[in-house]
Amino acid sequence: MKNPKLLLLLSAVLSLAAVRLAAAHPAEEPQTQGPASAARSVTVRVQECSTDGPTIAREIYGQFSEHLGTCIYGGLWVGEDSDIPNEEGYRTDVLEALRALRVPVLRWPGGCFADEYHWRDGIGPRSERPRMVNSNWGGTVEDNSFGTHEFLNLCEKLGCEPYISGNVGSGTVEELAKWVEYMTAESGPMAELRKRNGREKPWKVRYLGIGNESWGCGGSMRPEYYADLYRRYANFCREFDGNRLYRIASGASDYDYNWTEVLMKSIGSRMQGISLHYYTIKGWQGSKGSATCFSADEYYETLGKALEIEQVIRRHTAVMDGIDPARRIGLLVDEWGTWFDEEPGTVRGHLYQQNTLRDAMVAALTFNVFHRHADRIRMANIAQVANVLQAMVLTRGAEMVLTPTYHAFYLYRPHQGAQFVPTACDAAERQVTPQRRIPEVSATASRDAEGRLHLSLVNPGLEREQRVTVAFERLKPSKVSGMILTAPRIDACNDFGRADEVRTKAFRGAKITAAGIELTLPAKSILTLEIE
Repeated sequence: MKNPKLLLLLSAVLSLAAVRLAAAHPAEEPQTQGPASAARSVTVRVQECSTDGPTIAREIYGQFSEHLGTCIYGGLWVGEDSDIPNEEGYRTDVLEALRALRVPVLRWPGGCFADEYHWRDGIGPRSERPRMVNSNWGGTVEDNSFGTHEFLNLCEKLGCEPYISGNVGSGTVEELAKWVEYMTAESGPMAELRKRNGREKPWKVRYLGIGNESWGCGGSMRPEYYADLYRRYANFCREFDGNRLYRIASGASDYDYNWTEVLMKSIGSRMQGISLHYYTIKGWQGSKGSATCFSADEYYETLGKALEIEQVIRRHTAVMDGIDPARRIGLLVDEWGTWFDEEPGTVRGHLYQQNTLRDAMVAALTFNVFHRHADRIRMANIAQVANVLQAMVLTRGAEMVLTPTYHAFYLYRPHQGAQFVPTACDAAERQVTPQRRIPEVSATASRDAEGRLHLSLVNPGLEREQRVTVAFERLKPSKVSGMILTAPRIDACNDFGRADEVRTKAFRGAKITAAGIELTLPAKSILTLEIE
């Protein structure tokens, strides 16, 4: 008779070996049922004769940097004495990559870390700054060598707006008020302290978050309590010497429409913006799924969850419209993106996540949603800029790779600050769950200050290319060029030693015809056209 315990042990060993093998060698292209189907014909109508659309805020392409894992230390900052090439302590390669993206705004220091962060610990000589345990993220010891000066100077180097998340959960009103004064006042006690620490001129700090996830890691508060607390904090965070604050309330997670309603009624015009957090995640309990090993069904389900953000935005917007019909208060999706299991072998709690063409699809489809709601959405900050979750860059020692998501952001750069132009697309939809569908082609368009039209098209399907006709109400195109992002496999990723598996390439398949523009959009691809 076979020994059951021995069989169980052998099965466990084989399973572990399979997991390790899968981690070392990405899976083949997720298989779909049946052979690839023939291309379908889709018409995208660009409605450039429509009433002037809203401006797509540059800040929708914002980034998020938290003291989490190696986002800050090793990702953005290595210090002036590092052997890694740096510019005053900031990684040169990462600086150049982010400058190329034209990052408009950067959020810091959290995230959950923000409500345990005390800003005075991060100023003055670095050798004298106190250490702390980052209890939210892996119990890592934080030495505070990257603080207020380092962050705000980084923003100046990138040419982006800083977005400060203030400590409401474990801090005090006085602490946050004096931090604002320290950063933005020309004179006074806090300005003198700043000058002694090496910064003569104040910084311009527009975006100020009054707490983060106050319903959860930021204090486990009820909305009524937080609303009263917000009013008090906002009252004492004053504007100095021409600096104008855009005060942001800690808003809801996902489907908590009551939180938004309470804050809108209780805070109202005392806030300029309210945040919303929405992650593309399988579930908060148990496995979140692999970032690199997934089936076709899992791929489509991920896109379905990502696109559900549109329903969430509509419902939060409806609540806001009932109280603020003029839409003076902005909705800021200041945490969004994919969240999968940490990579095997990485530090638990550091949320290091590889990034495939699937993540780029999520980014592009989400941007198309944000554009459609540009009259309410004033900012979005993907989580996070380096080495954490859906990152732009991954670093290891002196090496850096650009992720597929980075390339999606790069393709969408022309939409920053441009005027939204409505489109209508007759593409069919794929049912991925009983509640969720995804379009076979998704489109968005905008017109920049020079009058050029940019059209981005996404074909998320794994099975077939799409024949697309772009029709115009008025425009007679005379010139078209494009860039495309695709790869042979949807689970393709860029990693150390193979950094260019997923990258943008010139697209020359768009032809001007009597009908407008015609092209074939490959399967699993993202395309941006510039049309004159």
